[in-house]
Amino acid sequence: MDVLELYRKTGALLEGHFLLRSGRHSPVFLQSAALLQHPLFAEAVGEAIAEKFPDERFDFVIGPAIGGVVLSFVVARALGARAVFAEKTPEGGMTIRPGLEVNAGDRFLAVEDVVTTGGSLRKAIEAAKARGAVLQAAAAIIDRSGGTARFGAPFVALARLEAPVHDPEACPLCRRGVPLEEV
Repeated sequence: MDVLELYRKTGALLEGHFLLRSGRHSPVFLQSAALLQHPLFAEAVGEAIAEKFPDERFDFVIGPAIGGVVLSFVVARALGARAVFAEKTPEGGMTIRPGLEVNAGDRFLAVEDVVTTGGSLRKAIEAAKARGAVLQAAAAIIDRSGGTARFGAPFVALARLEAPVHDPEACPLCRRGVPLEEV
């Protein structure tokens, strides 16, 4: 599966000048919601991630809200596991909503649509570990970290995207006066 072609086909690969959640700037933004709104494409992506773990058994799959909610569901469905998501807390961390089943000793896969710094996925992982669950692996649709993202377990991605990311004070797009879009 050419996942970047799916992003292009659905208009989910955008070019311009974007403020990323990390606070950094980039000329490329991946709007995964535009891809995952199509059930057949979402299902195909979920199955492709599940296929990366043919010999693993997971009790649940977790993703950070909002971007990881649909993804955790389609991956969990393909793996025959539960789907869980972590929500932001007022303090800046993440928590798992009461009523979502996460038990001590449960083995889990953490998923994210796009990993740039990995911060959101790490917070979701910590929320599950706080309940005693055990991280087995992490996965993303797209890794744009340049191979630097680490989660304390094996990490796989369906595709890697080498797109420049700039600190705001060193952003060439800002210097050229290209309007910044918040996404």
